[in-house]
Amino acid sequence: MTQDQKKQAAAEAAIKYVEPGSVVGVGTGSTVNYFIDALGRIKERIEGAVASSDATTQRLNKLGIPVLDLNSTGDLNLYVDGADEATRQFALIKGGGAALTREKIVAAASRKFVCIIDDGKVVDVLGRFPLPIEVIPMARSYVARQVTQLGGQPVLRQGVTTDNGNVILDVHFAHIENPVGLEERLNHITGVVANGLFARRGADVLLIGASTGVTELSV
Repeated sequence: MTQDQKKQAAAEAAIKYVEPGSVVGVGTGSTVNYFIDALGRIKERIEGAVASSDATTQRLNKLGIPVLDLNSTGDLNLYVDGADEATRQFALIKGGGAALTREKIVAAASRKFVCIIDDGKVVDVLGRFPLPIEVIPMARSYVARQVTQLGGQPVLRQGVTTDNGNVILDVHFAHIENPVGLEERLNHITGVVANGLFARRGADVLLIGASTGVTELSV
């Protein structure tokens, strides 16, 4: 089974969590695109979706799925998204697609967060994938200096502007042994909009696509 097939299997397994008549929070990325395609096949059964990025909005629109404003929907029952790394303790690194801030908002507003990944994304300790941080442009150098003091090696993601008009610093940490603590420390740096650690509000369910099928882990 190829990596894309693993992604598709995990994404399609998430459909069972979609409740009739509900509004679904939808993340961003290559694995989520398979979920959106599957959602399109049952679009008559849902009220619509809340998108975490402009790219997701466009894909939902192409399939005729109504895209709703989170300010109007209130809290959601379900959010489905991928991850760049995940531990079996449900902590994640996200933001490879530069949509981390809106993803974090939708995740926070959702009762259940189902994370869909292939088995190559599962790690024992976070940190192999550089940690994205969305930063107000004028604070870029200041934030980089503060992050360095925390043991990180920040690199500006060239040519990328987020949907919110900000920049991304990709920060290399050797091992993130305490993701909740690091997430909180990064949140307190002035100029940081959001960081890609989803540990304080991690996944509730991991659906892991592998050659042998889809493994489901729940909190």
